[in-house]
Amino acid sequence: MTVLPLVFDAPRRTKPPRHLADLTREEARAAVTELGQPAFRADQLARHFYAGVTDPALMTDLPAAARQDLTSALLPGLLTPVRHQSADGGRTRKTLWRLHDGALVESVLMRYPERATVCISSQAGCGMACPFCATGQSGLTRNLSAAEIIGQAVAAAAAMANGEIPGGPGRLSNVVFMGMGEPLANYARVRKTLDALLTPAPHGLGLAQRSVTVSTVGVVPAIRKLTEEGLNVTLAVSLHAPDDELRDTLVPINTRWNVAEVLGAADDFARRTGRRYSIEYALIRDINDQPFRADLLGRLLAKRLAHVNLIPLNPTPGSKWDASPLPAQREFVARLRAAGVPTTVRDTRGSDIDGACGQLAAADQVEGIPSIAVPVPAIEEGVALGAESDQG
Repeated sequence: MTVLPLVFDAPRRTKPPRHLADLTREEARAAVTELGQPAFRADQLARHFYAGVTDPALMTDLPAAARQDLTSALLPGLLTPVRHQSADGGRTRKTLWRLHDGALVESVLMRYPERATVCISSQAGCGMACPFCATGQSGLTRNLSAAEIIGQAVAAAAAMANGEIPGGPGRLSNVVFMGMGEPLANYARVRKTLDALLTPAPHGLGLAQRSVTVSTVGVVPAIRKLTEEGLNVTLAVSLHAPDDELRDTLVPINTRWNVAEVLGAADDFARRTGRRYSIEYALIRDINDQPFRADLLGRLLAKRLAHVNLIPLNPTPGSKWDASPLPAQREFVARLRAAGVPTTVRDTRGSDIDGACGQLAAADQVEGIPSIAVPVPAIEEGVALGAESDQG
């Protein structure tokens, strides 16, 4: 079996400034006391951060003389909005963020009648190299810090609360790790982000576990680690092919952890949680949309606690890949359902602003902002070896 090379001694980028969201509650309280303030000020700062308050002048429960020092030390601005793009009558909004070192990432906020979902990025770029995905083709710049990931969700929650999305003030109800990057290749920081999303206010966003989805192309050790840690978030597996021969091409990491290994890890997660996992499958014209592959996928999943989410491939500039035609999509769905596999077709929100699945490629879309591409590990060393890691 071919093994993907993993490089662990690549250059590292400058770490983001220290941020409250990267610290434990005890560490934050200690940091505040080092600034000559009582420890409870850390809790006040957390309340403002998770409420989306960024202006120190509005933090009126803090002493006026100490606000600037406290916010500069523990609430530095890590995400600077470069631009917003809207679609679907304003109900879909894509935000391009510039990070402290000039790296670029995107998040997408989508408002539906019954919920509001934000798709967040966990890495600047992606090292998985899936050839049909714009993000994967941009390469990996670096992992995001927990605070940079959490900040995207906090900004979306604030946008909903402030009525910035048509429909009036509302509440962020769902978070999906389906933006730029492979979440489980940045496991330690994504895990910290999950804690922040699930912790009740004022120390987190207080989302329900089943309202948070973690997507992966199949980093098996990290799936197993997530299983062992007892979280009941929703797991989504980007499969895209039922057979190893094709998946080796579409999802190159399959040469390290094949279809059987990935589904075995997902099955263990489902057994522990008692909940279905999602199989993400991009339908690509004449590549993976043949009837025989639908039948193969149906046989593969028929007795598993899995649900198939079909995604008509979203177009990206210059790509040779194209979405399956509607007749092929319909036949694929029909064959899966005939095999007893629950199947839906994903709504392609935001495709006209390159905000849909597989279209996020921030650095290539902004005139005058250079693309930053530094070779860094595709997967954290600790996760690849099954150990804890929080290295950058």
